[in-house]
Amino acid sequence: MTGAFQGEELWRGVLSWFSFLPRITLTNVFEIFIIAFLVYEILYWIMNTRAWTLLKGLLVIGVFAMMAAILHLNTILWILEKTTTIAVTALVIIFQPELRKALEQLGSQNLISGILSFDDGKEEAAFTERTANEIVKATFEMAKVKTGALIVLERNMPLKEIERTGIEINGLVSSQLLINIFEHNTPLHDGAVVIRGNRVTAATCYLPLSDNMMISKDLGTRHRAAVGISEVTDSLTIVVSEETGRVSLVEGGMLRRISDAESLRQALEQMEKQEEAGGNRFKIWKGIKKNERKTD
Repeated sequence: MTGAFQGEELWRGVLSWFSFLPRITLTNVFEIFIIAFLVYEILYWIMNTRAWTLLKGLLVIGVFAMMAAILHLNTILWILEKTTTIAVTALVIIFQPELRKALEQLGSQNLISGILSFDDGKEEAAFTERTANEIVKATFEMAKVKTGALIVLERNMPLKEIERTGIEINGLVSSQLLINIFEHNTPLHDGAVVIRGNRVTAATCYLPLSDNMMISKDLGTRHRAAVGISEVTDSLTIVVSEETGRVSLVEGGMLRRISDAESLRQALEQMEKQEEAGGNRFKIWKGIKKNERKTD
């Protein structure tokens, strides 16, 4: 009996401690989940940019401030307190390229336009198997002769701003067209090609360069540009190295080697399936709007 009584007293003591905690509701759990997700995404973003190096410097300063507080170094603490406001402004200036890139990536999601998209009467060309075969053929023909190439395939996020930096082509995708564009000493060979659906929309386009410190130093500007455009859009980019003739595929800031034509073809087929799945999400809404226009 004594043991049971002691156990009951212990349990009551534990419950009394929990009684001091605020009541956790379903809303609190939802908020905790959102905050944890945002913190994880921010830390993951920091580790893939120059911000990681700068953050380590801030941690050193933080440890120094903590030691000053423990040792009661009042003069140093006073200086740190007075420079806090200036430090916040300095951080915004230092992190400006990274913050701008993050906001560009957030703004390019087009969440509202994806839900409330209205058909403009034009049928978008589908990404067909023929287009995939022509891209694969051109890619490995250029790889054989070490012709540098940069091919950006548009997905859900529009690349109109990138197209404006180049020259309009608006031609049907073919291996001959792509090979001729990237041929050495031709007016269109420098820069990137943008492909939307089955058409080459623009050539000689300029892409944003990535600041990712994890990219190998052996890779040149062409690969860094491919990673850069994949960091701010959901595009798929094919790169052919001019030095080695190697083919790489870049998506979501990640670069991977493509060893043969079949691997590239499979990647393009996967992209086609994902686009079809994404397009079907709002098919009912678009169909309603199209029927309304026909009725009018």
